[in-house]
Amino acid sequence: MVAVFMGLKQGYAMLTGKPEMMEMFGKWNFNKTGLMITGAVTMLSAVMILFPKTFVWGNFLMAVGILLIICFHFADKDLKGVAIELPFLLLNTVLHFDKSF
Repeated sequence: MVAVFMGLKQGYAMLTGKPEMMEMFGKWNFNKTGLMITGAVTMLSAVMILFPKTFVWGNFLMAVGILLIICFHFADKDLKGVAIELPFLLLNTVLHFDKSF
């Protein structure tokens, strides 16, 4: 439920163009439309996690989004940003393996 809540919260912040999201993604050359699409995909992946038939795909999409952000932070040499995102990636990884067994 934590992963779903965080996915919906962050996705909504991206979808509505919150200033802190615009600032963070703006430095990676995302425009408002790109940020809105990213937010919609993030929210969709969070909802997909709730249903057993789409759980794996939702988890995969969410992990890809988190990895994208981590890669952008690495490109900026922003290790603090990477450290902030790592627990969310680990949460998705644990969810995936927990569901697999």
